[in-house]
Amino acid sequence: MSDPLVKLSHVGFSRGKRDILTDINLEIGSGERWLVVGGNGSGKSTLLRMMALREHPSAGAIDVLGERLGRMDVRAMRRRIGFAAQGLTDQLRPDLRAIDVVVTALYAALEPWWHQYSEDDVAMAHEQLNRLGIAHLSHQTFGTLSSGERQRVLLARTLMDNPALIILDEPFAGLDLVAREDLINALGSLTRDGSIGALVLVTHHLEEVPQGITHLLCLRDGATVFRGSMSSGMTSSTMSETFGVNLSVTATKEGRLRATAAHGA
Repeated sequence: MSDPLVKLSHVGFSRGKRDILTDINLEIGSGERWLVVGGNGSGKSTLLRMMALREHPSAGAIDVLGERLGRMDVRAMRRRIGFAAQGLTDQLRPDLRAIDVVVTALYAALEPWWHQYSEDDVAMAHEQLNRLGIAHLSHQTFGTLSSGERQRVLLARTLMDNPALIILDEPFAGLDLVAREDLINALGSLTRDGSIGALVLVTHHLEEVPQGITHLLCLRDGATVFRGSMSSGMTSSTMSETFGVNLSVTATKEGRLRATAAHGA
């Protein structure tokens, strides 16, 4: 059995006197597609930031791609991880072209100024934009794109240089219905793409979960409620425990999920 791409051992994270995550244990293997769910303040985004090497744990150990956080060259390792989070949009200059937003991921950078990019690098960036059906936007400035187009550009950015691990924190936030459905379909294609080592996705809404998710992690108040296969964990009882309300979880014939407050809740 191969080593996991991500391993968290008794991980905790505190900010000030507040414990945000407590005793998290998790292994993510190659080919696995993980969904992380939980209510506001459950620690989802903090967990993903640690996996993406943007935060250090207050307790425990994190191993990513075979190296221990705290003993690795973080800048070099970040180049092997595709990471997109809500705040990234605000960090990017609106006058950057879409192609620049994508190609700078090669150095986990936000600006193209400090690195040299070859014709092959730019061609690779075009390939990722084309993969998501937005190659025609390559020279359009980021600030003029719609919310849905921006999210697709950021998703293309995560795919640069065939990362071993892709981490997406609420990619559907703020999208209208059409843009959301387009992005769900695009992510569904990625979950079935064998070239991606592993994928980790956070979303607030089960209706946004793309097909192809294999594993589930549920958090409540910074602690693990469930960790295991999607088929075992995506139940009304587990979701009710996770969110602290009586929920009914159903699936359409196409496999899309839906959560509603159960009768009598």
